Amino acid sequence: MSLALAFGISFYALPALIHIANEKRLFDYPDERKVHHNPIPSLGGLAIYAGFITAFLLTVAFSGRNFVFQYLVAASVIMFFVGLKDDLLNIAPFKKFLGQILAASLLVFKGGLVISSMEGVLGIYDLQPVAAQALSVATIVVVINAFNLIDGVDGLAGTLALLSTGFFATYFAINGDYTYACLATSLIGALAAFLIFNYPPARIFMGDTGSLLVGLISSALVIRFIQTAGQGAVWPIESGAAVGFSVLFIPLFDTLRVFSYRIVHGIPPFTPDRNHIHHILMRFDWSHLRITLVLGVTSLVFMAMAILLQPLGTPYLLLSLLGVGFSVVGVIIWVYHAHRRRLMKQQFPRIVPREENAPVVPVAPRKAANS
Repeated sequence: MSLALAFGISFYALPALIHIANEKRLFDYPDERKVHHNPIPSLGGLAIYAGFITAFLLTVAFSGRNFVFQYLVAASVIMFFVGLKDDLLNIAPFKKFLGQILAASLLVFKGGLVISSMEGVLGIYDLQPVAAQALSVATIVVVINAFNLIDGVDGLAGTLALLSTGFFATYFAINGDYTYACLATSLIGALAAFLIFNYPPARIFMGDTGSLLVGLISSALVIRFIQTAGQGAVWPIESGAAVGFSVLFIPLFDTLRVFSYRIVHGIPPFTPDRNHIHHILMRFDWSHLRITLVLGVTSLVFMAMAILLQPLGTPYLLLSLLGVGFSVVGVIIWVYHAHRRRLMKQQFPRIVPREENAPVVPVAPRKAANS
């Protein structure tokens, strides 16, 4: 019911939003770092939020142990208005970051969504309460920004979010955690309706209103997954943190790689550039649809890899995922540069230098053409 309600509301709202955005010229205009060439409405997040929040409120009771959801709704309202203001007026990154911290703090300190163990990463297991809360807030902020940054190609962020929430919805439904399953399916329905209008050629973007919401809900789902993965579930998952990381692998890995590159080169981490994985693939002249499908399939491959290799334990599984990720990106970049050098040789063939002391052959001057 939550999936059907969210889909119906978002699908009904999107054409109206496209019409209003065109009337009021509320567009995302192209610039030097964006990949679209025409002004596109960027208010798709309003329809996503309308479908998601209505379906969720109508299908989940907030009584008993579901008290966490009242703080989740409050956090989603914060993210909604932060994203909407950024879509309309472009707020400073620092203010956006403060809004993310506030929303994350609600989930952690009031909602109890806390990662209490590092499962052996860096030799650390159980965390002290303060450290656990700090790690949880940081995790939520990172996931929110990961979906915000990966939203650079038509259909990409929505597709990756659809796949990850589909995994979480399946897991929670199998294990009888129907409230979190409804949380996931409410987002799935809204995203499915949005993607009909966002697949290339996109008629509307989700904007920060949508990407911040998607990141917030995804972070809540992954933390809940880590909390319950090994606790006598019907579908038991070992190495819950590593498997959760694999479900969100493409946006998280891309954010980790880009931020590390910027920091190493002395560039502020939030400085926009064209070094994301979708930008690299666009250098091969791939279409938006091809990039979205390839990265979507890649996300499924990493999920399957993590589930199959979960007996390795969280530390070794994380190292394996990161190693494969960096290797794949390294190969892609190497292939691109090799392809670029080959094109340069074809366009500018190497001139054979004249041997030393070789006689210079005079060239007769050309006769002037008759006027």
